[in-house]
Amino acid sequence: MNPLAKQASANENPLRRDVRFLGHILGDVLVMQGGKELLDRVEKIRELTKQLRRSYDPAVLDQCKSEIRQLSPQMRQNVIRAFAIYFQLVNIAEQNHRVRRHRFYRRSEAGVVQPFSTEHAVQELKEKGMTAEQVEKALPFLSLELVITAHPTEAMRRTTLDIHHRIAELMMKLDHPYTTETEREEIRRNLLGEVTALWQSDELRRRKPTVMDEVRNGLYYIDETLFEVLPVVHQELTRCLNRIYPEKKWQVPSFLRFGSWIGGDRDGNPSVTPDVTWNTLVLQRNLIIRKYKEALQSLIKKLSYSTRRVSISDALCESLLRDEAEVKLEDVGQGKWRNENEPYRRKCTFMLARLHHTRTGKKELGAYRTAGEFIRDLTLIQESLRLHHADVLADHDLAHLIRQVELFGFHLLTLDIRQHSAEHEKALTEILGKLGIEERYDRLPEQEKISLLTELLQDPRPLTSPFASYSPDTEKCLELFRMIARAKQEFGEEAIRNYLISMTQGTSDLLEVVLFAKEVGLHRLHGGKESRLHAVPLLETIDDLHRAEEIMEAYFQHPAFIPFYHGEQPGQEIMLGYSDSNKDGGVITANWELYQAQLRLNRLAEKYGLRLKFFHGRGGALGRGGGPLHRNILANPDSALLGGIKITEQGEVLSSRYSLRPIALRSLEQATASLLLSTTTAVTNGHHELDPAWEKAIEEVSGYALEQYQQLVFGDADFLGFFNDVTPLPEIGELKIGSRPARRKNSQQFEDLRAIPWVFAWTQTRYLFPAWFAAGTGLGKYLERNGEKGLRLLREMYQMWPFFHSLIDNLQMALAKADLVIAREYTSLAKDSAAGERLFKLIEKEFMLTREKVLAISEQEELLDRVPVIQESIRLRNPYVDPLSFIQVFLLAKRRKEENDQTLADSLLEEVLLTINGIAAGLRNTG
Repeated sequence: MNPLAKQASANENPLRRDVRFLGHILGDVLVMQGGKELLDRVEKIRELTKQLRRSYDPAVLDQCKSEIRQLSPQMRQNVIRAFAIYFQLVNIAEQNHRVRRHRFYRRSEAGVVQPFSTEHAVQELKEKGMTAEQVEKALPFLSLELVITAHPTEAMRRTTLDIHHRIAELMMKLDHPYTTETEREEIRRNLLGEVTALWQSDELRRRKPTVMDEVRNGLYYIDETLFEVLPVVHQELTRCLNRIYPEKKWQVPSFLRFGSWIGGDRDGNPSVTPDVTWNTLVLQRNLIIRKYKEALQSLIKKLSYSTRRVSISDALCESLLRDEAEVKLEDVGQGKWRNENEPYRRKCTFMLARLHHTRTGKKELGAYRTAGEFIRDLTLIQESLRLHHADVLADHDLAHLIRQVELFGFHLLTLDIRQHSAEHEKALTEILGKLGIEERYDRLPEQEKISLLTELLQDPRPLTSPFASYSPDTEKCLELFRMIARAKQEFGEEAIRNYLISMTQGTSDLLEVVLFAKEVGLHRLHGGKESRLHAVPLLETIDDLHRAEEIMEAYFQHPAFIPFYHGEQPGQEIMLGYSDSNKDGGVITANWELYQAQLRLNRLAEKYGLRLKFFHGRGGALGRGGGPLHRNILANPDSALLGGIKITEQGEVLSSRYSLRPIALRSLEQATASLLLSTTTAVTNGHHELDPAWEKAIEEVSGYALEQYQQLVFGDADFLGFFNDVTPLPEIGELKIGSRPARRKNSQQFEDLRAIPWVFAWTQTRYLFPAWFAAGTGLGKYLERNGEKGLRLLREMYQMWPFFHSLIDNLQMALAKADLVIAREYTSLAKDSAAGERLFKLIEKEFMLTREKVLAISEQEELLDRVPVIQESIRLRNPYVDPLSFIQVFLLAKRRKEENDQTLADSLLEEVLLTINGIAAGLRNTG
């Protein structure tokens, strides 16, 4: 038996069986590629780390380090790759197990419903006494937009993800009950080939991806899974409502969409130019039209109905006559459908030609002007099919495609534009200076800025001239707004709706964007108020969150403010930044401030008759607001969902949630269930005030936690040097995983470090510092002051308040993944060993305190006792992650000593980067 695949269990469950099976295959590959010596070395190191896990012994630790030091460079690299690939295979096995469980529930007898499924949510509403009328009233308020981003948190190459996809599909075939022994052998041979391909492929990118590479990577998930899965999510909600509330015929609106930042997010990324954004929109349109053409070609095969057998609608007959007159078929390399008696196929032929002309932009040849025209043609076919009782095709295939067009239009994904507020201020300062209006706009106090902007917005004359010359940065700013105007003309209004303003610190930051929109005709106050580009503030720091009401009230009162409309309801979108607020104030304070900001801003919006759409800028990792999507939705105030909700989906989240259709369906079904429950509660119960006792308790906890966090991060002179020394931050900067720099400026200051590498670096060291630090002090000091009564209250909050429950559970997850024994090894890298030891002890003390208080509040003996699947997964993974951590520490120390030997330093860097990939796969978290 291959020792690498051993897992201690007498009763082997399907997941362990799959892990064992894939482990055997990897063992065979290791022997083929590196000989038995490689397998023996891997096994020896693994056994030593397992021994350390059972009982910490300094002698065993020294022996483990000695084994690592003795490895030759080639053997060391092979050992790293063996453990890293093992984790990739374990992750695939776990995904396959999720699919298996989902299918189990789908096959189960009536009454067995999967938790957090759509059916479970609708059933829960029924059991709570919600009537069909109450649920129907909530449906128009359902709105969830998931925004894919190109933040550099996906450490794996697309090539690697493709191999993973093929391995996952082969593993699913093994579950089929009718697979023969011969077929199983064939599957095993194919798996051996795929794992061999993993071993023989480069894990690391040899160059940083371009923005267009990132665009294509993002579109991969639409092409492979989401185009098909999104309509199924809507169909499932319709099915469940019809089954559980049969007294109504349900019509579910298109409530779940995907958007994108990739190609539109230029904050700190000079590579995102107006041309790149334009090319992104072209790629998106080309992809969606290709998908529609494929769908129509599939329909043509089924639409063989002949007018010699059936009668079609008059409306369809009339549309065919219009098509004959308007659509040129010659340019698309096809003539009319050869059989005149097959009207549906004739119609589809014209529709294919119209789609072709839409993609090429040749409107005069019969292109669709809008996606609505395409839907009208599909609806004509659908209604005509129903006349001769072809209802199955009408209600399934046609309905499916119509839903896809409603969701994706001709633009595929609405692209958000994002830029830093300072860029607009800088450009406007130059423009106003050249005009002699104001020499130093950037130095004006906020109120004077607002007064000047008000005058400029009310003046119908333009500020800029095509004959004036500006600096390259100002020209780029102006060209961006001109490009947005052209893009809306070419790709439709939905192609770009929102302009997000990073580091919004005053109302002037919003008005500057409105002024630039006015300059290109996207915002009009004279001759009828109209705004075609929505300015969206991004509130990122604790201070900005405190001032959010002041900023937004001045904007709502401003004569240039024009809301967007969702149906009849005027609204405003506001983005909340989880990454920088956490980096600024720590996990407890950041989450509480974000929650409070939603409550306060909602009350403000009600005062002005507005609904707010909150855009949650969550990262994949726990230190950046990560965690399960459905629990993140539940953790928001119910009333904050009534204007719709947007959430970023980043990095490893994309591949883990959306690379396989069954996993994508399950993830989105869970999100739908949470959204439906929260929204229906909010619509039915109205504004629900937070329990004052809960509010007072979390406010007190947050105050203590903030003081502890900032005292260390900002107040300790040794901390920043410690962070730079003991983490692989400099090496992460060399990992070619994103087109964007790790820092906003070429600066070593803490405030200029992006939150992503901050979290990524701490995760690699197993500290997971941003995800839990200071929580123990916050909870501990509160309990010191309030005793048993305080503990009862925190337990009540954990049981009854989804926000607090989610907060404590995320702390649990972070503490379970963190490992201070391993973290101590990284502390040895500190240049100032005394300061390093002092800071380690401080962090260790806080870790133990946080663990103690979390266990007391959640009433558990051990972390994650109530989620044994995750608890077991972490327990089984740790002995395999530990060797990579020990090797990484050894390599970092060696590389930093060899800085003068560039060749050796570069060779060691490659090995460090391999360990970074492996640890990321092992912990299932990066940034």
